[in-house]
Amino acid sequence: MVDHQKRPMMMVKCKEVTKVVVRQNEDYKACVLHRPPSRSQSQSECYVILMENSTYNFFILTFTTQMKNKPLLSLFFILIYLTGVLANLTTITVIYRYQHLHTPMYLFLCNLSLVDLCYTTTSVPKLVHMFLSGDYTISFTQCFTQMYFFLHVATTEDLLLLIMAYDRYVAICNPLHYHCILSKKNCVMFMVAVWVTGCINSAFATLTSSAIPLYSNIVPQFFCEFKAFAKISCPNAGFQLFSYMEAVIFGFGPFVCSILSYIKVIIVILHIKSSDRRTKAFSTCSSHLIVLTMFYGTWMIVYIIPPLKDPRVFEQTLSILYATITPMLNPLIYTVRNKDVKRAIMKLVKQEQGQNFGFSSKFKPNASCSESSDD
Repeated sequence: MVDHQKRPMMMVKCKEVTKVVVRQNEDYKACVLHRPPSRSQSQSECYVILMENSTYNFFILTFTTQMKNKPLLSLFFILIYLTGVLANLTTITVIYRYQHLHTPMYLFLCNLSLVDLCYTTTSVPKLVHMFLSGDYTISFTQCFTQMYFFLHVATTEDLLLLIMAYDRYVAICNPLHYHCILSKKNCVMFMVAVWVTGCINSAFATLTSSAIPLYSNIVPQFFCEFKAFAKISCPNAGFQLFSYMEAVIFGFGPFVCSILSYIKVIIVILHIKSSDRRTKAFSTCSSHLIVLTMFYGTWMIVYIIPPLKDPRVFEQTLSILYATITPMLNPLIYTVRNKDVKRAIMKLVKQEQGQNFGFSSKFKPNASCSESSDD
């Protein structure tokens, strides 16, 4: 039965609406307009769901599929999540353990693995729970907590990829001053600035999203995403301006700077006379270029594409790519294309196998995988 002391929401001016049952027992219902309010409508004319004491729930629109397919989808996302967790934890462990990997490039890679680990953790476990339980509701607090952490790691990764592009730019275009520009102190300052900026931006964006009036409590995405709330918000010029500023400052800005740095890098590489040195220089940038393309490619398609007639399935597919698939692939891409990391992983595996079979004495306690980098 419905708890009348804590009603999920109140309906105001619900004309020409369709009631959508959120649970089979009809405990929660949503007032949904056949058409969203036009941008020409004033704030007072917008059909609004009153947000009483933050006690109402949101309804997450996941993928359109039959019930019999839910277990397969759950297994698919569980495998993606576990693969990503294992790959990112392995990367972090290897970089932390071996001294010769304590360089700026691998410090940034370690932070990228930590970001990717948080990326999938903010969305996949809740999605799997929805599939297995059949409960697609999420509370006000849970929804905006998820949004906060997702925006935090998204902003952090955005800026981190820019710093990694700058790292490659300095290494190839200004190699004599590399250790001076990217000293240990400067790298730590870069990382602190990136994480703090992500925290502040996420807090501001989440508070802004939680304060805007909505005409529906149905989120057209498989997790609580900033853009999804922009779609169900009432006409608000201030929120639109804020959304555009977010896209420019934390989207186009880092993307354009990364592209410009790689254009300069490519020009410098093409002027290298030795083919071996030219190949080596390209190989040091290729992994980051692939990651950069996957991240910004899917992000820009989701956030920049013009409105489609029924974009939900298309946008959700792309959201899966940048929220779950890309964080899983990032450590694999860097591992496959980086000989230093592969050697360190093999050394770690051999040590663990030796210890498991009682041959740990064959390995030195402080083995550091001190092989030199790529020739």
